[in-house]
Amino acid sequence: MQRSTLAATLVLGLTAALGAVSAAQAYDVESIGSFHIGGAPVRLEGLPSREISTGPGNPAKKIDPNGDFHSGQMYVQHVKLKQPGARYPLLMWHTGGITGASWETKPDGKPGWMQFFLRQGHDVFVSDAVERGRATFSRFPEIYRSEPIFRDKKDAWEIFRIGVPGSYASNPAARKANDGQLFPLGAFDTLQMQIAATWVTNGDATQAAYNALVQRACPCVIIAHGQAGHFAFNAALANPDKVKAIVAVEPAFPAKPGNPNVAKLKGTPHLIVWGDYLTTNPTWVEHVAGLKPYFDELRNAEVPAEWLDLPAAGIKGNTHMIMMDSNSDQVAAKVQNWMTRNKLMKSSKIIAEPGIAVPSKSAKTRVKSAPRKQPA
Repeated sequence: MQRSTLAATLVLGLTAALGAVSAAQAYDVESIGSFHIGGAPVRLEGLPSREISTGPGNPAKKIDPNGDFHSGQMYVQHVKLKQPGARYPLLMWHTGGITGASWETKPDGKPGWMQFFLRQGHDVFVSDAVERGRATFSRFPEIYRSEPIFRDKKDAWEIFRIGVPGSYASNPAARKANDGQLFPLGAFDTLQMQIAATWVTNGDATQAAYNALVQRACPCVIIAHGQAGHFAFNAALANPDKVKAIVAVEPAFPAKPGNPNVAKLKGTPHLIVWGDYLTTNPTWVEHVAGLKPYFDELRNAEVPAEWLDLPAAGIKGNTHMIMMDSNSDQVAAKVQNWMTRNKLMKSSKIIAEPGIAVPSKSAKTRVKSAPRKQPA
């Protein structure tokens, strides 16, 4: 009798626990959709036709490359909630060499930041920038003025700071990861499947498409990763009334200094997030140093800008792919609470940060602002 009662109690307890998890992960969706935006018509003339065989035994097909095309567009997928808890939609912009898939599901199959922020009450817009993924790409060199660049596994391993320069090997067993790093190493080859071709001459078209997206989807909050930080900073400067906040996750490049619209960003909080191992790669030493003058410019203009050094805050082991690391929800919760404190949510509720105690209402913010002047 006692065993039966105990078994029933365990079953009920497990059922309740699973129900709580399901409830925490559930959200009511109003609509799911997508659109393309940006770009311009392009006409090609005078190019020679040629014949291409589609396979052994198949007749050759004549291909005429001339005609009317559209180039420079980006692709955007959106999920809108029935009752969003955020005041503005959340735009998620990916880093260089990959697509918006980086926000959706992590390479190890676990939910990504898109799911996390949907659960927190945000309408989410995830984009594939110009030339990436479902944005498609155009003929070169007639439209794109350079050849595509393909990032190999060695470059991804090292520039994403999973390991130091020289630590990659074709044999997975011979690769040497940074001590304590949190990227799921068993899924690294799966990450490579997300790598997309890039063209170095499409920066202006990409910025124009992002600006067009802001005009269509905002007022909004932008989370921008790596290369996209540059585009997000510029989009805010071009549309200071529409961009309500920026979360720049390891932004690779700043906006150009001296833009007079910086003074118009006093109501646009900025959070700059940095992971671990930044001094192990010369490229990242340069990126961090390059961001500091723009951060100082924002602070000097009384823009509420915060510099979040995760290791200094007690969160160690993050690579450049913070949204894919095993502690990604911990960092996302920190970002979510920053948005709450900056009144970007309809509720003032602070959520639990995994591994970190929930601060009391009287506690000071755990995201420390950097001093106005950063050492070079």
